[in-house]
Amino acid sequence: MFSKVSGPVRLADRVAAILSEEIESGRLAEGDKLPTEVELVKQLGVSRTVIREAVSRLRNAGLVEPRQGRGVFVMPRRTRPLDLEADASGTKSKVLQIVEVRRAMEGEAASLAATRATADDIARMRESLAAIDKAVAAGGDGVDEDLAFHQSIAESTGNTVMVSTVRYLGEVLRSGIRVTRANEARRNDFIEAVRVEHHAILAAIESGDAQAASTAVRRHMKHAASRLQDADEGFWTETDDLEVDLDAAP
Repeated sequence: MFSKVSGPVRLADRVAAILSEEIESGRLAEGDKLPTEVELVKQLGVSRTVIREAVSRLRNAGLVEPRQGRGVFVMPRRTRPLDLEADASGTKSKVLQIVEVRRAMEGEAASLAATRATADDIARMRESLAAIDKAVAAGGDGVDEDLAFHQSIAESTGNTVMVSTVRYLGEVLRSGIRVTRANEARRNDFIEAVRVEHHAILAAIESGDAQAASTAVRRHMKHAASRLQDADEGFWTETDDLEVDLDAAP
């Protein structure tokens, strides 16, 4: 059905573009089921990770809907929602712009969390931070665990719009930022800096200090942007197969 993916453009971008074209052209119509993950891997010649990222991108764009135990189906046509992933989200300028939006959004989320978070919410935040440490200690990048921490803050606000927005921005950034494991390993000082910043956020929320919580998040995001600014150009030209937590990125 599809030709194999090749060329210098990021693989997930190319796969998402191919599938989007199938949908936009009508070759995959409303209600149609996408080929299975295994079938797409064979047809396109890419890894499962790339397929999952591309499908996640289509889901965020409102083009497809995963259905438990049944597969992924094409959604009805409608006004397209915001789709940052289709707009060069992997470029340095775009990622830094999204960090600015996160700084405002998550600063407010932390402020609300400081006044609304329950004991259970605080416990989930602590678990998320512990999970980051565990993942890094095991040699992982801690991306999923890091996003879970920020998501737990948003969830504690009780604001469903904020929860969805924070989740979306986090997913966009995860798919847009790549760096080799060797580069990450050379900058373990950044990983420790992120750890300190995360715990400062939690401490402010737990103390119920809304202003301090907002300030801690904004400082964290400002430092994340600085770390990205300091990255050499090679950071932005790595392959699709490797990921790093935005906050720890040099």
